[in-house]
Amino acid sequence: MIAPIGVLLAAGEGRRFGTHKLLHPLPDGRLLGVAAAGNLIAALPGSVAVIRPGDVEMQTALAGLGFQLIISAEVARGMGSSLALAVRATRSCNQGWVVALADMPWIERRTIHMIAARVEQGARLVAPEYAGRRGHPVGFAAQWGEQLAQLSGDAGARMLLSTNLSALELLAVDDPGVLLDVDSADQLLHDPGRGRSPAVQSDR
Repeated sequence: MIAPIGVLLAAGEGRRFGTHKLLHPLPDGRLLGVAAAGNLIAALPGSVAVIRPGDVEMQTALAGLGFQLIISAEVARGMGSSLALAVRATRSCNQGWVVALADMPWIERRTIHMIAARVEQGARLVAPEYAGRRGHPVGFAAQWGEQLAQLSGDAGARMLLSTNLSALELLAVDDPGVLLDVDSADQLLHDPGRGRSPAVQSDR
């Protein structure tokens, strides 16, 4: 079977964070966005990353990891526009997508593998579930390509998921990282892997 394509959404400006969020160091010394990217591409080689123009440091880091870079001049239009751009650039591959967020660095590689495997096996929509809550990344079968390619705004694929709940498979995982994103530097004072969760549940 052909694996779905990993898509890293890394074009956000992180205004609430105050500085370039994705280049902020984690407690273990890794850069936030690079850690998230490394987990994705280790699970899905050949992944693509959407980044904003002029973000030279992220371009260099992600290219060094092996990502195909997609420069989005539409970052002001939100996450949905970034995802649509990535899907339009990769639709000819037609095997589906696993969409990850660059500010969620604690998702385990095995979780990404599990989501991708379910897409390969025929799941139409699939997301991890931890402690009864849906998390990231989200897997999309190729059949959603047209709808994903038309997204805009900052809601990402949230509307597509909410209107197709009967198609959504929730995959129980023992991975709290699927719920943890970063909005402020204070959230990085403690490593969630050591028992304290500095991050908040992602609702994207």
